[in-house]
Amino acid sequence: MRVAIVSESFLPQVNGVTNSVCRVLEHLADRGHQATVIAPCRAPGTYAGFPVHATPAFQPPFYRSFRVGLPSRRISTVLTDFKPDIIHLASPTVVGAAGVTAAVQLGVPAVAVFQTDLAGFARQYGVRGMDAMIWSWLRHIHTRAARTLAPSTATMAELVERRIPRLRLWGRGVDLDRFNPAHRSEQLRRELAPDGEVIVGYVGRLSPDKRVHLLTELAGLRGVRLVVVGDGPAAPALRRRLPDAVFCGLRTGEDLSRILASFDVFVHTGANETFCQAVQEALAAGVPVVAAAAGGPLDLVRPGHNGLLYPPESPALMREAVEHLVADPAARSRMSAQTRESVLASTWTALCERLVEHYESVLEGDESPSEAPDRLRPHQSLMS
Repeated sequence: MRVAIVSESFLPQVNGVTNSVCRVLEHLADRGHQATVIAPCRAPGTYAGFPVHATPAFQPPFYRSFRVGLPSRRISTVLTDFKPDIIHLASPTVVGAAGVTAAVQLGVPAVAVFQTDLAGFARQYGVRGMDAMIWSWLRHIHTRAARTLAPSTATMAELVERRIPRLRLWGRGVDLDRFNPAHRSEQLRRELAPDGEVIVGYVGRLSPDKRVHLLTELAGLRGVRLVVVGDGPAAPALRRRLPDAVFCGLRTGEDLSRILASFDVFVHTGANETFCQAVQEALAAGVPVVAAAAGGPLDLVRPGHNGLLYPPESPALMREAVEHLVADPAARSRMSAQTRESVLASTWTALCERLVEHYESVLEGDESPSEAPDRLRPHQSLMS
């Protein structure tokens, strides 16, 4: 099969879109498929043996480390020359819009992977009143795709409400070797928390869309060492407001594996997560999770089993959930023993095989209606 991936983000940017595209490319290479990638500039020339074609991009003034792709005639040229069987649109917005236009012109079906809550992203950056316009644009893109893959039941329900057609559920995989309790390091724990504190950690972008300012709600918790992993435009302000926290900066590879597995509690502040890869990675590493009861975490966190959920509009209850786990080592231990089991079926191999099945189904002409989203868990059990 010949697969062209048109992505809004790619290396050297590290985020959920980039991660999933890399895993898909590795799987396609392993299975002997042919692929090409179109992504914003500064990307490497190849990945997994496949060519990567750069498109123009710009850096938003409020987020200099992020690059936004721009539409380009090069997208149509690359796709025409490659002659794909199917076009994979990774979180289509701007570059993806050009990709789906080219797909229609070439008569090639496109599978769109919905991955970013753009309306929620805009609100977190103070841009109000744009929801209708954003959803109109996204609907314009996704209605021209042969299939849209939603990462969670909450996101699928939202897409149904927004009249996005031909939906299927496709989650995200996790590397069970890289994220594993075996990487827990007592030496690292002594370095991070020399007085034996309970380590409460966050991993992710330090940016307004992740609501990282809510981490300040955890300041002053007795017996707790707050550890923050990541970088972004909110980092300087957060460092000033949390002088006692440990800021590790951006970490990857073995460093990230050791740090994450060495947490006692993982806390996530975002409320616009279509999936939330960081939560799944923490669970795979054996760490109980405290997350907002919204979006992807609703599928991942089972309150009282592998973590706790808090109402996204109540940061005080986030602090209360963390306090509950800090004060109850038996509950942490019990949950820790169950976190990894909850994600064992979510390997990237299984998820990518399912993705190829979606490709094949679309190529066979299956245009059946959307799957019905599963019922979401009731919020009354958040702290059970």
